[in-house]
Amino acid sequence: MSRSISHKRLRAPAPPGGFEFDEAAAARAVGFFAEVLRHTKGEWAGEHFALAPWQEPIVRNIFGWKRPDGTRRYRRVYIEVPRKNGKSTLVAGLALYLLYADREAGAEVFSVAADREQAGIVFEQAKAMAELEPDLVAVSEIYRRSIVVSATSSTYRVLSADVPTKHGLNAHGVLFDELHAQPTRDLWDVLTTSTGARRQPLVVAITTAGYDRQSVCWEVHEYARQVRAGVIDDSSFLPVIYAAEPGDDWTDEAVWRKANPGLGITVKLEYLREECRRAQESPAYQNTFRRLHLCQWTEQADRWIDLDVWAQNAGTVAEAELAGRRCFAGLDLSSTTDLSALVLLFPLEDGRYAILCRFWLPKSGLRERIQRDRVPYDAWARDGFLELTERTTVDYDVIRARVTELAKRFNIRELAIDRWNATQLATQLAGDGLTVIAFGQGFASMAAPTKELLAMLLSRRLLHGGHPVLRWMAQNVAVLQDAAGNLKPDKAKSTGRIDGIVALIMALDRASRAPSAEWRWRPLTSTRPPE
Repeated sequence: MSRSISHKRLRAPAPPGGFEFDEAAAARAVGFFAEVLRHTKGEWAGEHFALAPWQEPIVRNIFGWKRPDGTRRYRRVYIEVPRKNGKSTLVAGLALYLLYADREAGAEVFSVAADREQAGIVFEQAKAMAELEPDLVAVSEIYRRSIVVSATSSTYRVLSADVPTKHGLNAHGVLFDELHAQPTRDLWDVLTTSTGARRQPLVVAITTAGYDRQSVCWEVHEYARQVRAGVIDDSSFLPVIYAAEPGDDWTDEAVWRKANPGLGITVKLEYLREECRRAQESPAYQNTFRRLHLCQWTEQADRWIDLDVWAQNAGTVAEAELAGRRCFAGLDLSSTTDLSALVLLFPLEDGRYAILCRFWLPKSGLRERIQRDRVPYDAWARDGFLELTERTTVDYDVIRARVTELAKRFNIRELAIDRWNATQLATQLAGDGLTVIAFGQGFASMAAPTKELLAMLLSRRLLHGGHPVLRWMAQNVAVLQDAAGNLKPDKAKSTGRIDGIVALIMALDRASRAPSAEWRWRPLTSTRPPE
């Protein structure tokens, strides 16, 4: 079985099946880097490409291990390593070896990424390396987006992400850069299957960690972990993962060393210290630091709400004690078949706020939604944290009935509703006696309460009672920023439903506009003074 490799071990273990390690082939590949290629950027520009301690085992294992028929053992390689460790330079060198030195007639080698510009990063490094070596220039025709070796009828070029045009390729080598950024699995599938007619094709995916756990990168990442652990026996797959473990302290420099094999060489310790300080000061940057510099898979692109901070705001919210109290409500409705959310926000005398939530979801298609969103909607419904409605789409009649029932128990001063999504329901609720406020979803409406919500969380002034659906939505939230620095939740960028957070922000906006003189009541007996 295949294992991941460490720079402390130059050779992966031999699995059953007659595989042998060809020391001469491994040395030939390493020598190509050291004798033919030169660095093109930074402090080593112009110097020969001596592989770093973590890079050399990868090259040796890729090209040294052979099958009984003499072809390469490894056909797919997954390399997950943080930024600044030299992964793009390594892949550029691999591309040139496949083009010039792999003894493959008519080799077709491709640099691929989520967009042409990203794919061009590796190609430009490879092109610059080739141009520095007279022997390579002599046998090549080097163009803006391709290199042609006429003697072997071989080409190396950049591919755009336009998937339909990739059918019919006969790839010998495919270098996927930043696989986590692939929006779908289509390009991966097309290009990995394009290698079928080659005798020893090589597909190399190199990436930092991502956050989308429904992506092809997460799928390949999980496959690599299972091959490394011996759960999956795939002797043709080489997993190389340098990453912090999920429970590791991301501020610990020992963890940085574990995740960054190039620390002290290409990655400077002071640089990581500065980036870590930035992440500690800005929760929105924390996920970026962990994902790009420690290869920890996060829940969303940019963590806007720190879940530790969210947990510290849980407190205890006793619904019965809120009866008759004044509150403000936000209602975020799904347009067709997904979650709808209502949040009631109760200002307290001590400056804090208590939250009550209601969520609705159509019962039809529940199993598919559980698989899609990977959350226990059925268990949440069983435990009373959301209500399943009978219609196949959002049931406005049920929502209307529940809101009017709540209005009899609590003094709902204002109810904010998205003006684009619920004109008829808003009219009906107004007819039922509620003060309904049409609420836009742009920066003008959302920026101020979005900023205030984060301030409240950081100052421990929000009691949410640990509601599991709202917590899930809090971990999903990504924000959009305009040129003026204003923030608002972004449903498109978020990794799951965030309707409850949007409803909370809408309610907070209405509460922030109320005169403070209105709040004349006793504090809740179940609340504690701020720590």
